[in-house]
Formats: sequence, structure tokens, C-alpha cells
Amino acid sequence: MSNSINLINEYLEESLQLAKEQRNLSEIINEISIEAIKTIELGGKVIFMGNGGSASDSLHLSAEIVGKFQKERMGLPAISLSSNIAIITALANDFGYENIFVKQLEAVAKKNDLIIGITTSGESENIILGLRYAKQNNIKTVGFVGQDSKKIDDYCDYVLNVPSDKASMIQQAHITLGQLMCLLIEEHFFSS
Repeated sequence: MSNSINLINEYLEESLQLAKEQRNLSEIINEISIEAIKTIELGGKVIFMGNGGSASDSLHLSAEIVGKFQKERMGLPAISLSSNIAIITALANDFGYENIFVKQLEAVAKKNDLIIGITTSGESENIILGLRYAKQNNIKTVGFVGQDSKKIDDYCDYVLNVPSDKASMIQQAHITLGQLMCLLIEEHFFSS
């Protein structure tokens, strides 16, 4: 039993330390939020993509923008490319799993959109290919990653690097920082 308590305390201590370090990311999350606000003001939408836990984050964050974060209000335009299992499995079957986001971006992305790829490792091939497609088509891009983003840096206008190499810690930070983005977007459009 005491080993369980030790594991809990160690995990929470690591989480608290990372939360303190996230203060260093205030500028980049503010810049990303400003880009998302501009996107919406220009009639575009925020498009999220992710795998596994990051897919869940992409669903969560798009729901916060469309529905509400803290305020009852009109919906704002956002989607997650991780949401339609029929599309994902058909594309994976016909074009390979690495192309599940590229093919969807071909169908729904416009020049005034903002693409946010979420990957804890920074190495998810389907996220990299999606971001590359967006850059090649002059669509603004954001990468939410851990401390290593070398593979996606060339394809991102903004990179949010969480200072950790543990997936669980990176995912905690991604949802916290993503929710801060949703807060700033909501406050901009509905501050009264």
C-alpha cells in the first residue's frame, strides 16, 4: 500500500513541477491563440488532428471551441480530423494510415484555416504529413509536441514544446495549454 502512495506522490510531484515550467510557454500559447482568433475572424476554422490520447485531446479542444469553454455563447468553427472512424478506417485501408489526415485536409482545409497537429513524440508520420501538406498549401500550422520537435519544425509556423519526454506528462500539458488557448479565444469573442 505504501508503494502505491509513493507512486502517487512521485507522479503528482512531477506533474506539479511540469505545471510550473509551463509558465515559460505563456508567450507561445498567446501567439497561437492570436493566430486562432485571426483565423476565425477571417472566416476560417481551427482544425485539430492527433492519434490515441492526442486524438482525444483534439476532440476535446475542438468541442471547447465549438460549444463552450466557460461561457454560454454562440459556437465558433473548429473540427477534429480524429472523429470520424468510417473516414479514418477507409482512408487507412485505401491510402495507408500515414495519409489519414492528408486526405481529410485535401477535402476540408482552406487557406484561411489553422491546422493544429498534436503529437507527444513529435514523430507521428500522419501528423507530419498533414502539417507538410498544410505548409505546401500556405495554410498556417501549429505543432503541440513534447521536448523533441525536430521532425515537424519545418512544417510549423508555431511549435509548442512541452519540456518533458514522458507521454503522460506531455498529454497533461497539452490539454492544459490547449484549454488556455480556448479561454483566450472565448474571451476575445465573448468578453462582455
